[in-house]
Amino acid sequence: MISYTIYQAESAEDISQINPEKQWVTFVHGAGGSSSIWFKQIRAFQKHFNVLLLDLRGHGNSNQQIKTAFKQKYTFKSIATDVIEVINHLQIESSHFVGISLGSIIIRQLAEMHPEKVKSMILGGAILKMNFRSQILMRLGNLFKYVLPYLILYKFFAFVIMPKKNHKKSRLLFINEAKKLYQKEFIKWFKLTAEINPILRWFRQVELEIPTLYVMGEEDYMFLPAVREVVKRHVKTAELFVVENCGHVVNVEQPMIFNETVVNYLKEKF
Repeated sequence: MISYTIYQAESAEDISQINPEKQWVTFVHGAGGSSSIWFKQIRAFQKHFNVLLLDLRGHGNSNQQIKTAFKQKYTFKSIATDVIEVINHLQIESSHFVGISLGSIIIRQLAEMHPEKVKSMILGGAILKMNFRSQILMRLGNLFKYVLPYLILYKFFAFVIMPKKNHKKSRLLFINEAKKLYQKEFIKWFKLTAEINPILRWFRQVELEIPTLYVMGEEDYMFLPAVREVVKRHVKTAELFVVENCGHVVNVEQPMIFNETVVNYLKEKF
C-alpha cells in the first residue's frame, strides 16, 4: 500500500480518534512531487475536515517501501486504484479530493471508476488538454528519456511550465522532490504520457455528476485555456476560479488564496 498520513479535524473532542462527523479531504500531488507540497494547506483544512495526504507510488515515503513492488506498466487506472486501496483500508465512505497538475488526472480517473467515493473534485493546475508546446515537450521527453539524466529533463519541463520569476518557488519545490525519484521510476511515470491524449479527450467530453472546482493560475498558459472551454460546456457541475499573478502550482504560489477559495467552496456546497 502507498504511504499516507492522517490529520484529524482540530475540533475533534478526542484527538486520538478520527471525528466521524467531519468530512474527509484527500490530497493528491502530481508527478515528481510528494505529499510535502501540501504543507501550507494542512492547518487551514484541518480546522474543518479530516485530512488525508498520499504519496503516490515511487514518490515521497512510498519510494523505498514499494521500490520493487510495482513492476507492471503504470496506468492511470492502476495509480487511481492505489488511492482507492488506502480509502478502503481507512474505511472512508467518501471524500473530497484535491489534486494538483497530474494529480488532477488521477482524481478524475478515480471518479470515473468509483464515483460513489468522490464527494467533489478540486482540481488545481488541472490538465485537460495538451497544447502544441506540451506535445513538443512530451516528444522531446520520449526521445531523450533513456539518454539524459531524468533530472535534466525534469528541470527543463519545470522551467517551460513555470517560466516566470514568481514561479521560482514552485519550480524549486518540485525539482527538489523530483531528486528523490529513481531514473527508472521517472521513466515509468513519463510513459503515462502515451495514454494521456485519449483519456483527456474523454474527460473533456463527459461531464460527471460530481461538483468540480477548477483553481487555475492566471499565468498557467499551457493549461488554463482548455479548462475555460470545459467549464463552459460542463455547466451543471463545473466552476472555475482564476488566481491572479499565479502560475501552474497554485497551492504553493498563492496558498492563502487557494485555501480560502477551496475551504469556502466546500463549506458552502456541503
